[in-house]
Amino acid sequence: MTTVIGVRFRTAGKIYFFAPGELDIKKGDHVIVETARGIEYGTVVSPITDVEDDKIVAPIKTVIRIANEQDEIQEKNNKAKEKDAFKICQEKIKKHGLEMKLIDAEYTFDNNKILFYFTADGRIDFRALVKDLAAVFRTRIELRQIGVRDETKIIGGYGICGRVLCCHSYLSDFAPVSIKMAKEQSLSLNPTKISGVCGRLMCCLKNEEDVYEELNEKLPKIGDIVATDDGLEGEVANVGVLRQTVRILVDVNDEKEVHEYPAEKVHFVRKKAKSKLENAKEEEEVDLEELKALEDSGTSGNLDDDSNENVGKDDRRNHRPAKNYNRQSQRHEKRDFRNGSANGQTGANQENNGYKKHNQGNNYAHKNFKNHKVHNNNNINNNANNNNANNNNANK
Repeated sequence: MTTVIGVRFRTAGKIYFFAPGELDIKKGDHVIVETARGIEYGTVVSPITDVEDDKIVAPIKTVIRIANEQDEIQEKNNKAKEKDAFKICQEKIKKHGLEMKLIDAEYTFDNNKILFYFTADGRIDFRALVKDLAAVFRTRIELRQIGVRDETKIIGGYGICGRVLCCHSYLSDFAPVSIKMAKEQSLSLNPTKISGVCGRLMCCLKNEEDVYEELNEKLPKIGDIVATDDGLEGEVANVGVLRQTVRILVDVNDEKEVHEYPAEKVHFVRKKAKSKLENAKEEEEVDLEELKALEDSGTSGNLDDDSNENVGKDDRRNHRPAKNYNRQSQRHEKRDFRNGSANGQTGANQENNGYKKHNQGNNYAHKNFKNHKVHNNNNINNNANNNNANNNNANK
């Protein structure tokens, strides 16, 4: 067991564990800790607790100190500077003509780095923008491309339920959401009714998914033929998932009536065969391609992940570019250049071989043409001689 505390660095952000050391830290306190991004200012969301070792990623860093009055002032100053940095970055994006939407700007507590979060339809070449920003702020610059769900999580807002968005209030991670969840809960498959502010399927579909799966296992499906304890048999017209009731269309004295029964008093008989017309109508009602675009696999939501592929960085320490900046990418570029040169040489050799073969083919065709021409000339001479011989014989 390891003694740790849980710290968050943003609203509804991911919880990170740190060792409290000898400090008496309580829930709600502000602490100064060291992270992979540098010195950070965070809020304690879980008090001192003992956690199993297999649930913690070692090594656990110790809290530097509980935030004092000077730290609180610096954090407020950083928040004010973030607004100015946001405006400057927007102007630079417009200047460079980049098709990207700036979402947020964030200073690290020690002002060692500025992070800019943005959204875009595809990959953006922002290398010139990073250099321009580094020249203005004289510090390390990082541009991070995020998804639409992350954008909504940062900005916040209200859902169709009238409450603050779940992702902005308490959800730390995004769970995968699929159309199957909406079908399981018998919701309308209208994209405007089951999609959230971000344009993806609502996160709350996941909240009750397990309950609906368990309850639906005890109920027949609409259209099935069932029998009841009182001897009636009919087709299922409707089911009440939460109340566990079944409405059945039965024949009573040559009249159709709807009777409601508890789920435990209904017994499955057989499935009703669907007609081709009913199947065609079901396919017309749901546009699966449109609904598939609303799904999210849950890959979004980790704003603090440094393994993001589309991340641009620029180090400016003491007003100089870092010597070790992007060495690995430079090695890859050199290797790619050598491979490219080798491939280019191979392509050139192939082209020369093809040219030689083409010339050989031309020479072969030329020789054939010469032989064909000589052969034709011989045939012409032979025909002429034959004609002369025939004329002489005729004169005689």
